[in-house]
Amino acid sequence: MSKIKVDLELLEKICKNARLRLTEDEKKEFLPQLQEVINAFSVLEELDISKTKPSFQPIVIKNVWREDIINRSFSAEEALANTVHKKDYYFKGPKVVK
Repeated sequence: MSKIKVDLELLEKICKNARLRLTEDEKKEFLPQLQEVINAFSVLEELDISKTKPSFQPIVIKNVWREDIINRSFSAEEALANTVHKKDYYFKGPKVVK
């Protein structure tokens, strides 16, 4: 089973790290529960993972590339056709620097 000994000292260290304040009754209640959780995860120690690569992401990250297809784009006149705010083939915006 588990090689980790769950005792009051370990529980208090966990509480300190998690900034929890447990009463003595809560510590008595949680001590066997913590041992049960540790025992459940100790099953993982029995698995042979010698041929398994470490995984830092839950899914494989890869680039998804699309083909670069050249399409017809708007001319300056077409792009500016519906605006009043234009000047010399550019959109005209408010002045930002005084």
